[in-house]
Amino acid sequence: MKNILNKFGENLKKLRKERNLTQKEFALKSGLHINYIGMIERGERNPSLINLEIIAQALNISLSDLMKF
Repeated sequence: MKNILNKFGENLKKLRKERNLTQKEFALKSGLHINYIGMIERGERNPSLINLEIIAQALNISLSDLMKF
């Protein structure tokens, strides 16, 4: 069974790709490091609430929509 970090990471990757953004483009747009983005998408990092808000803003979605997976 997948844990919440894996589920969130897969959702983030899906949302990023729906916007035709590479990890590098998303990193530049969000101001987060490309390695950090990759680690989140692979379920290796637990992003802070502040970074979740940054990610949602970079995707132009609400924080609650970001958490729907």
